[in-house]
Amino acid sequence: MNFRDTLLSALVPIFLGFGFVIAKPAMDHFPPFLLMGLRFSIAAAILVWWFPIPRGFLKKIFIVSLIANTLQYACTYSGLNLIDASSAILFVQTEVPFGVIFAYFLLKEKPTARSVIGIVVAFIGVYLLSGSPNLEGKSIGTILVIIGSAIWSLGQVFTKPLTEKINPLCLVAWMALFSGPLLIIASAIFDGNTINYLSSATFNSWIIVIYLGFIMQPITYGCWYYVLKRNPIYKVMPIVTMGLPLTGLLAAILLLGEEPTKRLFVGGAIILFGIGMILFSKPKKNDKKL
Repeated sequence: MNFRDTLLSALVPIFLGFGFVIAKPAMDHFPPFLLMGLRFSIAAAILVWWFPIPRGFLKKIFIVSLIANTLQYACTYSGLNLIDASSAILFVQTEVPFGVIFAYFLLKEKPTARSVIGIVVAFIGVYLLSGSPNLEGKSIGTILVIIGSAIWSLGQVFTKPLTEKINPLCLVAWMALFSGPLLIIASAIFDGNTINYLSSATFNSWIIVIYLGFIMQPITYGCWYYVLKRNPIYKVMPIVTMGLPLTGLLAAILLLGEEPTKRLFVGGAIILFGIGMILFSKPKKNDKKL
């Protein structure tokens, strides 16, 4: 992987980790469903015009968007709203072991022995992290974030066949187009007066919304798919996956003033060690550039 591709892949966890953390204070003004609905609506408004309508795939895209976007982000960010960002960013990493599990049962992709051990180690870390003092009495938030990670991994299993037939960024655009309105409608049903939230939000919270909709979707995913297209996934994935929690933790400490506990660092380190075992499992000889 050349220097430019390495730099672009490094920007992905920086943009994602920063965005994940700053979304938390934005939820003081926008409920999680509404915040994510605005994020996807902005992303769709920017991206959808650049791609033709994927005729023949709209039904499948809608189903995938319902799982990988609507349900996943509803769970993950509702959980983030209830727990500190530094813990949430570590729980989100369970999407890697969940991905291996779903790939085995649904795609018949057999994991290596090292990957299986890595899954066990990662979930031991989750168990230790969930007992951190800063998460006491917040089990619902923890569970929601972990469920969101599992749903994301499941969504990727269903998304994978579509990426082989549709431009991945086109897929991001149309998934956002379906998910944005659904989440805004869900917010109107469960959270109440949407107009009041929109009109009373602060300038800073709107800046965060714009960041989520513009930087975290078109730019970040543009970098991601550009690098993936030119490099094997086993070279790109470690940079993104291992960089995300580090960026998120740093942002949570510096921007939100969070003070992670020793147990969080121990549990988080074990989670990342287990994920590292999965990511650095010896790739098969027939690995190809995606």
